[in-house]
Amino acid sequence: MNIFRLAGDMTHLASVLVLLLKIHTIKSCAGVSLKTQELYALVFATRYLDIFVSFYSVYNTLMKLIFLGSSFSIVWYIRHHRIVRRSYDKSQDTFRHHFLLLPCLLLALVINEKFTFREVMWAFSIYLEAVAILPQLVLLQRTRNIDNLTGQYVVLLGAYRALYILNWIYRYFTEEGFVHWITWMAGIIQTLLYADFFYYYFQSWKNNVKLQLPA
Repeated sequence: MNIFRLAGDMTHLASVLVLLLKIHTIKSCAGVSLKTQELYALVFATRYLDIFVSFYSVYNTLMKLIFLGSSFSIVWYIRHHRIVRRSYDKSQDTFRHHFLLLPCLLLALVINEKFTFREVMWAFSIYLEAVAILPQLVLLQRTRNIDNLTGQYVVLLGAYRALYILNWIYRYFTEEGFVHWITWMAGIIQTLLYADFFYYYFQSWKNNVKLQLPA
């Protein structure tokens, strides 16, 4: 554990709390992509298959439980909560997210750290997480007007990944033999996907105007 890893974890946790706050308190999921949330639920479900068979630390187990529980809770809220589901705009959230699954699975079958079921599923989750934000970014570009909580959610997700890249750089120079090309490449791709959103977010913050994305 180092300061970059801890900051990344806390930023990731903050992004989930911001989204849950929006959905639970305001009873609205306007501007939130159900498809991205379903992909994240699948990411955590396939990544944490070892949760009941391997123990690393209380912190590690707790974070796994939090991300699993929160991701499936968000999906349930959007799909089934009698008030929240009314604010979901299915007509705008049209990214064909299922087309992301097969390429990620095939890539995991070919490029993995060890050809076992759990390791292939772990690699699949890494590849899928890299592109899971795409439906959300497409939805925000279509709706253009973005509320503060949704914007903060996306920024925190991007910041989490950027902090994890700093964590990897730190560990590369301080831990002998620390090389993980799968997570590095997927993490860089994931961070680059946020670049355009980050630009417009900080422009709106600097000029003190409402965040709007170009059509």
